Amino acid sequence: MEQLIRIGMDTSKSVFQLHGVNAAEEIILRRKLRRKDMVTFFEKLSPTVVAIEACGASHHWARLLTSFGHEVKLIAAQLVKPYVKRGKNDAADAEALCEAMSRPTMRFVPVKTADQQAVLMLMGVRDRLIRNQTQLSNAIRGFAAEFGLTAARGIDHLGRLLDRLQADNSLPLLARELFATHAGEYKQLQAKIAEVDAKLAAWQKTEPHCNRLAKIPGIAAVGAALLVMKTPAPERFASGRQFAAWIGLTPRDHSTAGKVRHGGITRAGDEGLRSVLVAGATAVVRHVAAGTSKNAFAPWVEQLLKRTAPKLVAVALANKMARIAWKLMITGQNYAGKTAPVAMVITA
Repeated sequence: MEQLIRIGMDTSKSVFQLHGVNAAEEIILRRKLRRKDMVTFFEKLSPTVVAIEACGASHHWARLLTSFGHEVKLIAAQLVKPYVKRGKNDAADAEALCEAMSRPTMRFVPVKTADQQAVLMLMGVRDRLIRNQTQLSNAIRGFAAEFGLTAARGIDHLGRLLDRLQADNSLPLLARELFATHAGEYKQLQAKIAEVDAKLAAWQKTEPHCNRLAKIPGIAAVGAALLVMKTPAPERFASGRQFAAWIGLTPRDHSTAGKVRHGGITRAGDEGLRSVLVAGATAVVRHVAAGTSKNAFAPWVEQLLKRTAPKLVAVALANKMARIAWKLMITGQNYAGKTAPVAMVITA
């Protein structure tokens, strides 16, 4: 076979479409392979550059093909779409990947190691358990309200509600039995969450960035862990502003003819990371507004609250937190906040 300089590969569970070109940009490879045949093909192929869409299992295939001597580049789906000429099929997607990879300004997704993906799996399990806990908590509150029993907002008050439900002999026996079942399930969820949190804490002790990032107001342990997990190569970003834009914390731009039009945030990047940063920033804004917090962001937040809605202030603060986090990850410096008018200070 004539020498291939790059290959675009559209992946799926069992069928893989290849599109390759030579040095003259002539198409010399168009082939659909089954899973086993694809692995054999790349084992025998001379080292080349392969583009894969960053999706499910893409990091696994990137690691495998790299072990065969190939250079693998992962590209986000939204960056590949403009190069699909017409229609939507595997061959068109593979060709678009091959073309997108050749662009000098194309941005690529860092390939994660198996260990990095294991930690991401830990966070995924934790997120699922938290959602299950919230769902069960809402169900218990809803059932209890049918019998005239309520509790204050917050997960900390649910245990006392369950105790009241078990002690209330005026409830039908069947209802008390069902509430006992819910209580047992709730305790199991709490135990599983505690177990996952212990594993997360143990991992954080081995990661130098986490302790530094957790000191930024509003980020805490979970936010620091997600920042480290989701950005294995922060040096690929030219600035903290670009990093915040990648997360999706910058206004959507729809400007033309010299008229600047900014909308809501773009919601680009990882939704989980963005939501954790915004939630942390919202907590900081709430405490500053109530006068119960005097962290480094307080003077800046107080000024914004005088002219802007709290939700917008929270998003702006999340943007600031992301930029500071990027700076700390790049430089390896520590964060030190002051309650003076200066919003933050970065020191070695």
